[in-house]
Amino acid sequence: MLRSILVTALIAFSASAGAQGFDYNYFSVGYQRLNLDDGFIDVDGDGFGVDGSFAINENFFIFGSYGMGEFEEQGITVDVDTLSAGIGWHTPLTDKVDFVTGLSYEYVDVGASGFGSVDENGYGLGVGLRFQASEAIELNGGINYIDYGDGDDTGFGVGLLYGVSENVDIGVSADWAEDSSAYGLNGRFYFGN
Repeated sequence: MLRSILVTALIAFSASAGAQGFDYNYFSVGYQRLNLDDGFIDVDGDGFGVDGSFAINENFFIFGSYGMGEFEEQGITVDVDTLSAGIGWHTPLTDKVDFVTGLSYEYVDVGASGFGSVDENGYGLGVGLRFQASEAIELNGGINYIDYGDGDDTGFGVGLLYGVSENVDIGVSADWAEDSSAYGLNGRFYFGN
């Protein structure tokens, strides 16, 4: 169960790429609805997160995220805090499609009321595509792999961003792993334009 909670939290709060002509200078805030179903337990939770990206040069960027989530079942509350930081690389495949990959350090702390907490760290790898469907709409998708040494998992995610102004997007996302799913809403704010 702990492994599933860790993977759910990290995939749900993992950094994703932004829109606006594939701009990699942004910060965003979001809300996630989380579900964990590993065959033994089926719980729902809520999460909030912030993430950001900063372009180092034409192809490389650094990124980071912080997320917190909460599951509650039969009077037991499980709090999850995640932190991720890494470096990414992107390159255009066409004038409307960008290939994105990244390597990250991952940290998670899980605490249950009355049971204490446990923390883990490891690494993450991700690959994805960004597609500029129209001037205002970006579609994106990717695969994320997370390894903690004593457990690992692969997750898949898709998202849609809609540009409401030159520097602001709103979006929806969905992420799935073996025992978990997350659905989210977010606002993204671009800087440096």
